[in-house]
This record gives sequence, structure tokens and C-alpha cells, in this order.
Amino acid sequence: MTTPQHKIGSGFGARSTADDVLRGIDLSGKLAIVTGGYSGLGLETTRALARAGARVVVPARRPETAQDAVGGIDGVEVDELDLADLESVQRFAERFLATGRSAEIVIANAGIMACPETRVGPGWEAQFATNHLGHYALVNRLWPAIARGQGRVVSVSSGGHRHSGIRWDDVQFERGYDKWLAYGQAKTANILFAVRLDALGRDAGVRAFSLHPGAILTPLQRHLPREEMVAAGWIDEAGNALDPSFKTPEQGAATQVWAATSPQLAGMGGVYCEDCDIAELIADEQPGPGVRPYAVDPEEAARLWQLSADLTGVNAFAPLR
Repeated sequence: MTTPQHKIGSGFGARSTADDVLRGIDLSGKLAIVTGGYSGLGLETTRALARAGARVVVPARRPETAQDAVGGIDGVEVDELDLADLESVQRFAERFLATGRSAEIVIANAGIMACPETRVGPGWEAQFATNHLGHYALVNRLWPAIARGQGRVVSVSSGGHRHSGIRWDDVQFERGYDKWLAYGQAKTANILFAVRLDALGRDAGVRAFSLHPGAILTPLQRHLPREEMVAAGWIDEAGNALDPSFKTPEQGAATQVWAATSPQLAGMGGVYCEDCDIAELIADEQPGPGVRPYAVDPEEAARLWQLSADLTGVNAFAPLR
């Protein structure tokens, strides 16, 4: 199949930082929404965007904690949002829309990884619900502001999408839970979301991207026992990183900032990025970097969009009746 999944030679790489990719870019007058923008990669993303002149809204499940983290950064505001609670998503979106502001950048950064089996809402599996459905509902609720901004929506996925495609016969893991398969499905959903949103939104001037930020030690690993990370060769017994491919948070934030702002991506969209470039398509069994075909399949993306609309009751692109 033909695919836009090819490197463009951005000049950046795995060790580039968020500040590196923003050098020479002025975001004055632009507004960015960064979910989870107060911890780990999200905090580094917030800092970098603010330094480049953007106004940054940080929706947070723990607004007091978020305020402590970002309170000293000029141009940053905190609001309350729990992605696992669709009523909370609706309330946040209504508050934002009531301000009349546009959103030129939305970075769907917040997420959970490999957590114990948890059910939210009407019994949804928590990783799919939080990482995908919450962001799906948020972007659809915010669509009037995003369309006004004619900007970019960036969905933070992971190389973990290679663990699983969408499990159409058991999306909610009702027939047995596996934390890594559930994480893989949620990360595949993040990619497919960007594929479909880009197809739906491009006529309004909105483009969407997804990405793998790289391997980074952040609070995302909070559900993983230390012995599991030691056995994987990620850290030593003292908690120090062992894998030389691991990035710093500043490097880990770079690809999502690049996808959100780079003029090199003008006129493009719907692609999966890594190491501050577009990733290559790789076969399902092939190891290493790149994106699996099932994660960028437009038909899979359209099917997931419809499922998400049915589950959440939200679809900004539904035809008028």
C-alpha cells in the first residue's frame, strides 16, 4: 500500500530536545492545551511551549498538584479534567469554550501504562478509556475552538502499539485481562485516532499527528514493580537507568513538540512520528523502530472512530439530521 510514512530528513534526532526543535519558532499569540502537562514529558512540553511564547492550558486530574508543578512558569494556567470521567471532560470543554478562545495546539499527552485491571465509567477497561476514549471525547468537545485555531492535534502514542492492534472481539478485555495487551491496544488507538481526525479535519485546516516519544523513565511507570523493570534491563536495583537508548524527559518531549509546531510538517498529517521525524512503516513481525500497518490503516481508523462515537455519545463530525 502507498503510505506517507517515510522519513523527511528533519535534521533532528533521538537526542534532540524540545528546545532544540523550537529554536527560531515564535508561538506568541498561540494557545496550547497539554493534557497531563504537569508531570514527566508533559511538564517538559509545557515548559518548552511557554518559553517559545505560547499560552498553555494544563488540564489535570489533580489540579493542586499541577499548580505546584507549573505555578512558576509564565503563561500557564491549570484547570480540572479527569479523562476517565466523560462528565469531567464535558465540564472542562464547556468552561474552555465559554472563554471564546481558539486552540492552535492540542497535545493529548496524559496516559496510564500497564496498570492492574481497572474499570471506569460503564465498566470500560481503564487504559483504553483513559488514553483513548477520554482524549477522543475531549477533542470532539473542543472542536469549535480547535477548528477556529486551524492548528494541530498531537496524539501521544508509543512503540508499545506493537503489543496489540484493536481487539474488535473483546475491546474491553471482558474475557481475561493482560496489562501489556491492553496498553498496546490503547496506544494503537491513539495512532488510529490521529489518522481519522486528520482525514476528517483537514478541510477545516486542522491536521493531526501521533508519535512515539521514546523510552524515558517518568511517572508513567508507576504501576510497574521495580523487579519487573530490573528484569527488563531498564534500571538497576537502585533505580538508575541502564538502557543507553533511554531519553531524558527533555529529549522525550521533543517529538511531540516537533509534531505540534514544526513548519517542516506543513501540509502533512495523519502520520506517526518518532525521533523528531516521520517513522517508517514496518511489517507486523519486524522488530525495531517504525509503525505497524494496522495502526495507520484508514479503514481501522474509521471503524475505531465510529466505535468511540457510539461509546461516548460524542462526534463533532456526525452528519446533521
